[in-house]
Amino acid sequence: MGPKAALLSLATSVPPHTFLQKDILSAAWDVFGSRFPDYDRFAGIFANTGIIKRHGVKPFDWYLTQRGWPERTAAFFEGAEALFIEVANKALADANLNATDVDTVVTVCSTGIATPSLDARVATRMGFRSDISRVPVFGLGCAGGASGLSIASRLAQARPGSNVLMVTIELCSLALRLDELTKANIIATSLFGDGAAAIVLRAGDGGDTLIEAAGEHLWPDTLDVMGWNVDPLGFGVILRRTVPEFVTAELKPALTQILARMDRNMEDYGRFICHPGGAKVIDAIETALSLHQGTLEHERAVIADYGNMSAPTVLFILERYLAKGLPQRSLLTALGPGFTASCVSLRRAA
Repeated sequence: MGPKAALLSLATSVPPHTFLQKDILSAAWDVFGSRFPDYDRFAGIFANTGIIKRHGVKPFDWYLTQRGWPERTAAFFEGAEALFIEVANKALADANLNATDVDTVVTVCSTGIATPSLDARVATRMGFRSDISRVPVFGLGCAGGASGLSIASRLAQARPGSNVLMVTIELCSLALRLDELTKANIIATSLFGDGAAAIVLRAGDGGDTLIEAAGEHLWPDTLDVMGWNVDPLGFGVILRRTVPEFVTAELKPALTQILARMDRNMEDYGRFICHPGGAKVIDAIETALSLHQGTLEHERAVIADYGNMSAPTVLFILERYLAKGLPQRSLLTALGPGFTASCVSLRRAA
């Protein structure tokens, strides 16, 4: 085996529009209250998320008008391209690299469809070389931050000395549906925001944090837990409210199996870095992993400041833990459509 991929830099970005949760709740009452039977029973979800504010690529009022695929796609191109350029350049600057130094770019996104892919759409403005390898990844949802890091690290390890840029962008706000009078849509409206994260990896030299190993667990017959419906108006959320219960019962056995394949066990890790989903999911993770309540402090802080941004969220959390200092080993975990658990084992280089 060659040298492990090392994390050279990690950067995060959010779009310019900030929405307070209390204002979203008020607007949701106006939009759904009179049309959704017993809506008052579900309005409390907004307060229980632990979210204070979120970000979106469009001004607040844009979301209060019904939108179809053409408008959503135009907004996706504009917002995602701008965020890609911003966050990628931040990560490259932190790694003391230029866009011409990038050999491979991995782009993770499940909230918009772009062909040519986002990396191609921004290539000229970024200044990527014409021989860059492009790896667009779609469909991982909330697991995309962890799974994307796994993919990027393996590509870096396969070509020691090459520079791999991973960018994950999710514009969840563009999937807001005014027409869907469902519990799942109300939950999604209460939770999701927009954001982006970028990481630069290289195997062979540099970086204080190594990607030691990675693994996934796909539960059978769980396609209905989380995902998208696709119809003429856009994406429509699939989301079962039983996710916290599922996590409590199933997460630890799955992680135990993944770690066994790495010749590791739970006791090897001084820190668990987890995609939070929402406040109840955080509680469920702490219960499942036998962590003291409140252990996942940065998970709660990121949810409060940004909401659930899907794939980038766990990398926002990793950024905070890196600033604080990681123990010898940490386990990055995320859950997403499939239903899938994805995890990445991180180790201090020295």
